Parts: sequence; structure tokens; C-alpha cells
Amino acid sequence: MRKSDNPTSRDYDDYVASALGTEGGHLSIGRAGFTLYYAHGARLSGYDCEQVKACCIAAGLPVIDSRLVAFEDVVRLAVRGPMGEEASPPPCHALSYAPLSLLANAYRAAGAEVFNIPVPARPATPKE
Repeated sequence: MRKSDNPTSRDYDDYVASALGTEGGHLSIGRAGFTLYYAHGARLSGYDCEQVKACCIAAGLPVIDSRLVAFEDVVRLAVRGPMGEEASPPPCHALSYAPLSLLANAYRAAGAEVFNIPVPARPATPKE
């Protein structure tokens, strides 16, 4: 795998490429730094949030940045919400795994920046 010539992303290229090929691969950024989920059960953590965020967004990797979300909302989502990996059968609860899109939408609704994960289509409202 060729490393990028861009110095801001070259340290993360291999991890991002692996994450792109992994179901549920994504970047999560919070107040304590970042976690890059790059293989099943494998994570890279650090504090170089802006560099890895830019690299992941440019590569098309899903990114959830919750640094601007109120602390109590992050705690609620982390404690009560499902985890983002391969989906467990319904109903989802705090120790369930859910599709990454479900997790991203919960963070998006709380005010997180979400990249490379589409906003779900809203059902059409009936005309009156």
C-alpha cells in the first residue's frame, strides 16, 4: 500500500485503508481524543484529532465528531445507546450492537458533526 505524499495524512493511510475495508470501520472523535476502528476488534487511539479527521473525511471514511455535543448527551448516548458494529437482533439496548448509521444518527441528532454517513430520508408527509 502506497503512503500518501501529504504529510498530514501519511501516518494514518494504512489504518484508514484498512478501516474502509472493514464493516463498521469509522473514526470517532470525542473530548478525550480519537478512536479509529480499522479492523474487527482493532482500534487506534490518539490525540491528533484534526489530522486524522481530515485524512478520514478525504478518504470517505465515516466520521463522528462529538466534541461539540453537551457532555450529558454524550454520556447518555454512550451509556444507554447501542454500540456501532455488526448489528444484534432487535430490540437494541446499551449492550447491543447496531448499524453504524443508527449510532451516527443518534449523535447527529444530539449535535455531533457526522461525515460520510448519509442523513436518513424522511418519510413523505401527507398533503392536507
